[in-house]
Amino acid sequence: MAVTAPVRVRLAPSPTGTLHIGTARTAVFNWLFARRHGGQFLLRIEDTDHERSKPEFTANILSGLQWLGLDWDGEPVIQSARVAEHRAAIEQLLASGHAYRCYATEQELTAMREQQAAANLPPRYDNRHRDLSREQQQAFRAEGRQATVRFRIDDAATISWHDLVRGEMRWSGADLGGDMVIARRAPADQIGDPLYNLVVVVDDVAMAITHVIRGEDHIANTAKQLLLYGALGAAVPEFAHTPLILNQEGRKLSKRDGVTSVNDFRQLGFLAAPLVNYMTLLGWSPPEGMEERFSLAEAAAVFDFERVNRAGARFDWDKLDWLNAQALHALAPESLRSQLLPLWTAQGWALTGPGADPAWQLELCELLAASLTRLPDGVGQAAVFFERPVANDAARTQLAVDGAGSVLAALLQALAATDQTSTALDRTALDKTAAKGLLDGAAKAAGVNKGVAMKSVRAALLGSLQGPDLLSSWVLLNKLGEDRPRLAAALN
Repeated sequence: MAVTAPVRVRLAPSPTGTLHIGTARTAVFNWLFARRHGGQFLLRIEDTDHERSKPEFTANILSGLQWLGLDWDGEPVIQSARVAEHRAAIEQLLASGHAYRCYATEQELTAMREQQAAANLPPRYDNRHRDLSREQQQAFRAEGRQATVRFRIDDAATISWHDLVRGEMRWSGADLGGDMVIARRAPADQIGDPLYNLVVVVDDVAMAITHVIRGEDHIANTAKQLLLYGALGAAVPEFAHTPLILNQEGRKLSKRDGVTSVNDFRQLGFLAAPLVNYMTLLGWSPPEGMEERFSLAEAAAVFDFERVNRAGARFDWDKLDWLNAQALHALAPESLRSQLLPLWTAQGWALTGPGADPAWQLELCELLAASLTRLPDGVGQAAVFFERPVANDAARTQLAVDGAGSVLAALLQALAATDQTSTALDRTALDKTAAKGLLDGAAKAAGVNKGVAMKSVRAALLGSLQGPDLLSSWVLLNKLGEDRPRLAAALN
C-alpha cells in the first residue's frame, strides 16, 4: 500500500472504563502503522460523557498504554475542552442548511418507534421536523419545547469509500436511520451537548488525522461521518476497519467473558511484550518467513493492512499462554526476580537470612524460569523454598517404600560427615556436583537403585514427586539450612 502524505493516526478511547483489550488492539494497529511510515500516533480522550467519564479511567488508559510500550506523540487531546469548536461546527451546519432544529418530544419519538415496531419496521427517525415553517418553529418554541439539532441525510444518497481492510464499501443513506442527531436537546436558542459523530469529525479534522483505524463496529458511523466531512468542506481521511475480537463461541469479547481489560491480563500474570505480540496476531498475519514471536519494533517494520483479516479474530488462550511462557523462559534472572519479588512479598513470606540474599533469589529464578507459563506460577512453584511443604499422597507413598528410609538415613549420615570436615562458613556450600555425589553414595550405602533414591529425596525435600530439578532445589535448600531438617522430618 503506497502512503504519500505524512501519517497521523489517533486512538480515541472513552474514559468510561478501564483500557479494554479491543481498544488496546486498536492502539497496537494504529501505533504499528504510524511507526511503519514514520508518522505520528496521537491520543484523544473522548470524555464528553460527563456522567460516566472518570479521571481514574483516564489514568488507567494512559498507564496501560505505557505498560504495553505504546508511546504516543504530543500531549493527549481532551475532547471536553473543545466543546466551543464542536458548537461552532454545528452553527456552520445550521447556517448552510445541512442541519436543523428538531422539536419532537421524547414521548412523540417513543410513540413513533412503537408504531414502527408494531409494523415490523426498523427504527428510524421519520424526518418530521426537517422542513418546519418559521411559524411552526415559533409555535413549538412558544410551547416551551427544547430542540435537538439534526443533520440532514438524503435517503437517496450512496456513501462509498475504499476501506484499507475491506476494499470498496457502499452504504445507502436510507439505511442510516433518518436525519442524525448531532446535538442534544436544549432551549431553542441554544445548542445542546454535541454528540459523537459530529465531535469525532471535528476533532479528526483539527488534529489533521490522515488515517482512521478502528473496529468494524464503526462502519455505520463512517458512512454518517463521511456526510459530515462533505458538509463541513473538510478533507476526508482514509479508513481501515479492523476485525472484532471474538470469544471462543464466536461472539464479540465482552465483560461476560470475565477478562477484557488490559489490567485483568496483567493481574493474571501476563507480561506486556507477549500480550502486545498476541494482540498484533489478533487479526494480522505476519509475512511468510516471520516467526509468530516478535517485538513491536519487528512488527512495525513489516506491518500493513493487506495482511489484516476481515473475519473476526477468535481469542485463543492457549496461544497467549504459549507466547507468555516463551517470554518468561527467556527472561534474565534479574528481570524475573524483579517481577516475582513483589508477589513473594505479598504472600507474607519473610525474605530474611539466606533467602534475602539477591544471589540466592537469582538462582531460584533461574531454576523456576523454564517451567513458568504465567507469573503467579512463580509463587506456587517457589512456595516449597519459603514454607516447609506438607507431603502429598504420592510423596507419602514414596517415603513408605522399601529402602526410602534407609537412603534418607544414609544421606543424613553423609551430610553429618561433611559437617565434621567443613568450616562453619562453608558448611552449607553444596553444589550440584557434590549433591549428586552424596546422593549416589547414599543410594549405594542403602542398597537401593538411583531412581528410588532420587524419588525419596525429592519427596522428603519438596513434598511432591513433581517439580523443579532435584539437585538444583537441594542446593538452594541447603543454602537456607533447610535440607537436613526436612530429611530428618521425613524419617519420623
